[in-house]
This record gives sequence, structure tokens and C-alpha cells, in this order.
Amino acid sequence: MTAAVDFTLAGADTDGPAARVRWLVSDIYTIVWRYIVAIRRQPETIFFSVIQPLLLVLLFRYVFGGSIHVKGTTYIDYLMPGVFVQTVAFGSVSTAVGIAEDLQKGLIERFRALPMARSAVLFGRTMADLVRNVGSVAIMTGVGFAVGFRIHTNVPCFIAGLLMLLLLAWVLSWGFALIGLAAENSETANVMAFPFLFPFVFASSGFVPVSSMPGWLQVFANNQPITKVVDSARALMSGGPTATFTWEAVAWCVGLLALFIPLAVNRYRRIA
Repeated sequence: MTAAVDFTLAGADTDGPAARVRWLVSDIYTIVWRYIVAIRRQPETIFFSVIQPLLLVLLFRYVFGGSIHVKGTTYIDYLMPGVFVQTVAFGSVSTAVGIAEDLQKGLIERFRALPMARSAVLFGRTMADLVRNVGSVAIMTGVGFAVGFRIHTNVPCFIAGLLMLLLLAWVLSWGFALIGLAAENSETANVMAFPFLFPFVFASSGFVPVSSMPGWLQVFANNQPITKVVDSARALMSGGPTATFTWEAVAWCVGLLALFIPLAVNRYRRIA
């Protein structure tokens, strides 16, 4: 039986559900701010997290782009939603690395001794990484426009597409939180995360049409969450059938959150 999310407070005075919610929100805000301050003190982390997708854009745009043809659109307009997804997906790995590092340094034990909601640590960590992904997406948007990417719908639809990408980023952060809680140290967490991520990112519609893949691979590529989110974001940004892609992407994200959050919080409760 899956454990429910633990909103109880260790040592705090609780006067009912409303007080517990206020304490939870306050604790989450405090944890988020702590991690954001830590990120601000390490600008090189943001720099190198952006370098890889930047190089990927330039590689596909100017090296491979001339040999990849997509029906009905330019390749750069097809490519950028996939690059956005790859950026937030790889950026979400930092959740696994950060949690494993906190465990290794004993920070989680110190959190446990404080009068705070147990689940606030994981919520705070994943939301702080979401904020960092917002910055990465903003930078990649500027890069995309610089190399020829254009919006073919409207600004509200483009923003909705970005929000879809950020929803996926939060989902993946919860999944990688599980890996971080299971890893012995941050290096192991990093090594463990990428084998799970690579097949979903690159065997998707992010960089080439699924129809160009072998038949057996198309079955996987067409029925996995990364493809659904990429197709939804691409439709919102470049036009085309939108409703089905978007509902399928949201359903995947909500379903995975319903799976990952209880599992991660239950794992955290058992080790912290």
C-alpha cells in the first residue's frame, strides 16, 4: 500500500488542518529560498547546465539541420520544443544529485531535528530546481530566437507550451528525488539518473519525426511521456492539432506525480 504524503510537523504546535497547511507552506518557502540562495552562489552550475543544450541547438541547426527535413515546417521550429524538453529533463537530474549530496553531508539529519514538515524538504528541493529550470528555459528561448526559431501561434499559446515543459520538469524532479534518496552519494546519483533519462529523451519526437524510426522503436516513442509533452509544446508553439496532445501530456504528468510524490516521501520518511 502506497504511503500518504506526511504533512505532520516534528515538534511543532498544530492547531488543526489550517495551521498545518500554513506551517507546510512556510517550511516549503524556507527550503526553496535556501536552495535558490545556494544556486546563486554557484553561477557556474547554471552556466554549464545551459552549455550542453546550447551546443545541441547549434549542432542540429547548422550541422545536421540541412539533412533533416520535416514536412510542413522548418527544422528549427520542429527542433526547439525538443531542445526545451531536453534542457529541463537534464536539468532535473540536479534534484537527484542535490538530495544525495545533502544526505551524504548529514543535512537531511539536521532538517529532521527541526520543527518542520517532513515533506517540505522534498517539495522545497523540487520547486527550487523548477525555478532554476525556468531560468534555463528563458536562456534557451533567447538562443532559439537568435538562430531562427519563430512562434507561429500566439504569445499565450507559447507561454502555455513553456508551462507544459516546466510541469514535466517538476515531474522529473520528483522521479529523480527517488534516485537521490536511493543513491549512496552524489556521484552515484548522477550515474544512476542518466540511463533512465536517455532512452526517453532521444527515443522521442524531440529531434526527429517518430516515423523515421524503426517500427519497433516507434511503438515505444509514440507511447511515452516525453513524446507527448514535446508534441503538445510543439503544437502550442507552432500550430496544429493541440487538444489531444495536451490532454495526453497532462494526463501523463499528473499520473506520474501521483506515483512519484508518495513514493519519494515514503522513502524519505524511512531514511530520514
